[in-house]
Formats: sequence, C-alpha cells, structure tokens
Amino acid sequence: MKEAIVSPDLSVKIVDSPVPTPGEGQYLIKVVVSGSNPKDWKVPHWTKTEVNSGDDIAGTIVSAHPSITAPLPKGTRVAAFHTMVTPAGSFAEYALASAATTFPLPPGTSFEEGATIPLAALTAAVALFGELALPMPWAHVEDEKKGPLVVYGASTAVGAFAIKIAKWAGIGPIYTVAGRATEWARGLIDESKGDIVVDYREGADKVVDAIKKAAGGKPILHALDAISEQGSIELISRVLADGARLTLVLPPKDGQIPDRIKWSRTSVGVVTDGVGMGPPSKPVDVASGLAYSQLFTRGLEKGWLTGHPFEVVPGGLGGVEKALKDLKDGKASAVKYVFRVGE
Repeated sequence: MKEAIVSPDLSVKIVDSPVPTPGEGQYLIKVVVSGSNPKDWKVPHWTKTEVNSGDDIAGTIVSAHPSITAPLPKGTRVAAFHTMVTPAGSFAEYALASAATTFPLPPGTSFEEGATIPLAALTAAVALFGELALPMPWAHVEDEKKGPLVVYGASTAVGAFAIKIAKWAGIGPIYTVAGRATEWARGLIDESKGDIVVDYREGADKVVDAIKKAAGGKPILHALDAISEQGSIELISRVLADGARLTLVLPPKDGQIPDRIKWSRTSVGVVTDGVGMGPPSKPVDVASGLAYSQLFTRGLEKGWLTGHPFEVVPGGLGGVEKALKDLKDGKASAVKYVFRVGE
C-alpha cells in the first residue's frame, strides 16, 4: 500500500508499506479520506522522527480482530480515530483504529465530512465530560451545574465541536472567543439562550468585560481553552471564579494559571489505550470513547452534530506536505484540510 511518511522538516515521502494487520480490539480500514490536525505536523517536528502522523480516518471496514464482539460488517462506512503515535496511521491506503473509536457514518454524511470528526470531537467530549465534569443531558442536576461555559478558540475544530456537543447536552450559556472566523462562529451559538461570541482582536480587556457582562455577576466555573497559547490562558483566568475548572489542549507554563483555578490538560489518548495521552496520572477510559463514538453516529443522524468545514487538498497523499506546512504557518481558520487518498 502507499503511505505518506512525514519528516521533522515536514517534507513528505510516499513509500510502499505492507498492509497492516489488526491487533486486539482493532479494525483494518480502507482509507477513502484522511483528515489532518495541527498535531500532525507537531509530532514529527517536535520529536525529530519520521512518522505517518495522521489520525483521522474515513473509509470502509476491511476486517476486524477476532477479539471484537459483534464487529461492524465488512464494507461498513465509518469514521475512526487512530491511536496516536502508533503505526498504521491515516496517511495511507489502509489504517488501523480501535473499535472503541470507530463509528458508522450515516448515508447523508460524506467521507470528507466524516474525516473532520474523530480526533477533534473526541477531544471536545473528553474536555467537557471528563476534565470539566459537566453533566450529560440525562443527568438530573441543577441548572447552575450546567454552565456558564467559556470556549476559547470557537473556530478551531476542537472548540467548534465542544460548542455543538455542549448545546446538545443542555450546557450553557456558552461564551466563546474567536478571531478571523468570528462571524462564522456566530452560527454555532444560540444568542436567545445568552450565548455570545467575542473577537479577541478587540483586546483582552474588552473580551473580559464582554464575558463578565454576559454572565451578569454569575460565577463562571468551567472553561475550555482550545488554543492554550498567545495570551489565551491569562485571558480566561481573568473571567473564571475561584475554584473554577479550566482545561487546556497544551500544557501551561509555570505560574501561568492562578492557584485559585483548578486546571487540567485534555488528552484524547485516554479513550484508546493511553498512548499519546500525556501525563501518566491520567486514567485510561476506553468505555467513554466507545460511548462518545456511538453518540456521534446518533448526532449525525439527528442533525445536532455536523462535521467541521473542510478543504480538499489536491493530490491525495501528495498534498499532505503542503497542508501540514500551511497548518504550521497558521493559514487554516475554521477549516480542516482533508485528503482523498485515492487521488
């Protein structure tokens, strides 16, 4: 099979590799479309290794390991999250994924749309329900435990999926921060329920004032920072009440977060086998990955979940190099780069 290997300088070579064999709990998937994420350039660049760093898969089931109970039939259209920093990633004609993070795509969901979902949506779900301990919609809790919620980086895939999932779960109001894609982000929220979008380019003081005004004196106890750099952590800290929970996608610097705030780093690795999950103190919770994945299929069927806006990069695997360099240069805003592997 053809496979794209990313070098530390982000140059990409297309090589011939054996078709992988699924291990315990895994599916072999024929990749029709691969998605991409910022970590796809960061992993080879930061670790100085050559690797197939793709993790977002959309394609069809080829085979299943015998350990999977009631496996999806061969040919089932699926989206899947490949376990990070392990072999057989999504930048290839065939890839491996855990059964816990593989979910069927409804007929109305294209492979391109499906490829935008797995890593970012799972990260968002882990952030909301794992790290921030916000309630699922069937939990009978008081309204004050359902929000407000701050999402910094509304136009990122993680931020956008967090908003969609939070709305489905009845969490809110949602106070979001965006930049170039502020107007696009307005389409994600429900202003009738007190949701707002604030443009960070107006300055930190104005953003803080707008969020505090929207809260109307109500303490803000939950926040997701889907950027976690360039001043976002300091800004969010200014609006959070004592004892609030803040979860980040990147680790903070020492002293960056006041002691009065409880913080954690969200790592999607907790829903697979822990690989690439960050600090070893994080417990592995494969069952939650399975639950979230099944909810995504249901959400796509019912319409409360949709994929992220995408741009098909020409050339299939040959387009991976340009896309990763564009991601590194910050050229993507409210868009996911995807690759039709067969091109």
